Amino acid sequence: MRRPTISDLAKASGVSVATIDRVLNGRHRVREETARRVYEAAQSIGYHAVGLLRQRVFEDLPQYRLGFVLQKPSQPFYQAFAKEIAATAQTVTTARIHAQVDFVAASTPTAIIEKLKAMAARTQAVALVAPDYPAVTSAIEELKEKGIPVFSLLSDFATGVRETYIGVDNRKVGRTAAWTIAKSADRSGKVACFVGSHRFHGHELREIGFRSYFRENAPDFEVLDTLINLDTAEITHEATLNLLQKHPDLIGFYVCGGGMEGAISAIREEGLAGKLVVVVNELTPESKAALADDVVTMVIGTPLPSLCNELFGLMIGAVERGEAAMPGQSFLPFDIFISENI
Repeated sequence: MRRPTISDLAKASGVSVATIDRVLNGRHRVREETARRVYEAAQSIGYHAVGLLRQRVFEDLPQYRLGFVLQKPSQPFYQAFAKEIAATAQTVTTARIHAQVDFVAASTPTAIIEKLKAMAARTQAVALVAPDYPAVTSAIEELKEKGIPVFSLLSDFATGVRETYIGVDNRKVGRTAAWTIAKSADRSGKVACFVGSHRFHGHELREIGFRSYFRENAPDFEVLDTLINLDTAEITHEATLNLLQKHPDLIGFYVCGGGMEGAISAIREEGLAGKLVVVVNELTPESKAALADDVVTMVIGTPLPSLCNELFGLMIGAVERGEAAMPGQSFLPFDIFISENI
């Protein structure tokens, strides 16, 4: 396709070429409303100098350095999360945001604290995905005393110390997974649940919701002992094969956190597509293919665009106004995917 020209940008924004030139080169002051219109038009048509336009339009705005520490850099979900953070930073019009993203390869307290402190040293607020360890809480308390707020993402931690939790209501997620299995199964029987770690508060809440639904609404199902998969595909694959061998009458299961790729590969290996009710989290290329092939019944997804928009607003507010009077929670509605709506 032909690359948009300055004339195309002038037409799209409803101003003259001369006005575009003034915005680009900063020779003469242009009204803020006009400059923003030019910038938004440049974004919409893919104008090559959109970065320069953004710099010109927002050069007088306050600049904030915001840090984000995510888990497992090789997982598609966290790769998508990082991309969404970068994209959302470019849409903020009230400030110039310098978003820095890093990953924790290991979910140990030492590794998490090291990454957290390194990020806090070069940013004004940090959002973190992490298990709930006492040592991490102490580190967050130290940062709070230095005026650096820390936000919990996806799975809560350091309650009473962290600034705000942003994510889905994990107990409802667990109950939704249980409802799906109970309503989709053609008979009652054994069901199972995988968690990455009991230190992940979100996983624990999902497990609680999962079990409570069956206990209250489908007591004829037997919920087996919870399996730990450390959010890895390899462990989940082996654990799924062992589960199927030990319980040939298994009806279905729910993978609360990461590692669903291992469950999917195990079901394919055993030729059990369509014979189990399986619920996993996050829509990725692999889970989408599993939905299409009837390997997975339902995927529960985190709405990353909504989450990032909410997160940036809260982080900017914390930097500008200081910490909240009371730590809060921001619950977002989760997405539900089945084979018919992907």
